[in-house]
Amino acid sequence: MLRACAVNTYHFVMADSGWPGCAKSLKGVILDMCGVLYDSGEGDGVAIQGSIEAVKKLKASDLKLRFCTNETQATREKFVAKLQRLGFDISVSEVFSPAPAAVAVLKERGLRPHLLVYDALLPEFDSVDKSKPNCVVIGDASEKFSYQNLNEAFRVLIGLEKPVLFSLGQGRYYKETDGLKLDVGVFMKALEYACDLEAEVIGKPSRTFFQSVLNDMGLQPHEVVMIGDDLVNDVGGAQHCGMKGVQVRTGKYRPSDERHPTVTADGTVDNLAQAADMILNQRKH
Repeated sequence: MLRACAVNTYHFVMADSGWPGCAKSLKGVILDMCGVLYDSGEGDGVAIQGSIEAVKKLKASDLKLRFCTNETQATREKFVAKLQRLGFDISVSEVFSPAPAAVAVLKERGLRPHLLVYDALLPEFDSVDKSKPNCVVIGDASEKFSYQNLNEAFRVLIGLEKPVLFSLGQGRYYKETDGLKLDVGVFMKALEYACDLEAEVIGKPSRTFFQSVLNDMGLQPHEVVMIGDDLVNDVGGAQHCGMKGVQVRTGKYRPSDERHPTVTADGTVDNLAQAADMILNQRKH
């Protein structure tokens, strides 16, 4: 796999094209949230050691910083408020999540969704017509993923002449403080199989989703690094857009990720604190 920082220098390999050398030419950093900043779970969850200070250091630098998450268990406002209570310096305008992007797509295409999402996310869809659904939107619905609710979504899709399924991400699992949990991608695949269709993914690793973050930053892909715990959706998705992708050994990271057959991170670090220090130290020299 061609590394992102080397996209424009394939024939003229530069000494600093690898990680962390390319940090010298970076202008922006995108951070995943769950598994990188904190582990979700009971209450507000738990901040990962060193991550609060790492965010402060990155914000104090000349780098542009954004947060990119597939979090779909709360509105952005409630999600950000939780992270602020944990001690993070984060504002809603810096956070990109799938639900607002999905609402924009639904309105643009005149679609009326049947929603299979976590109850706390429902307010994000208040502005969308949900009568007589002509598509289905699923997110990380947690305990709402009952047989009855999945079957209801299936019936909506199978009853449409041209069924449309939107999935707010396609992760296989994520980590909470009490262990790993099945993510939305598992249930997306079940509906794909049952209805013989392919879901449209809104969120990571969608190229469109990553590009919306880059557009907000006003930067080109080769100027930005993505740091995440999900090798395929964070690192691989970023690399497919031309960004550098670095994986942390926190959150859902598994040692087998470093031997993955199709995705190789540009760098693997113990945690966000180490990644931030490596980036900032490179920029001093």
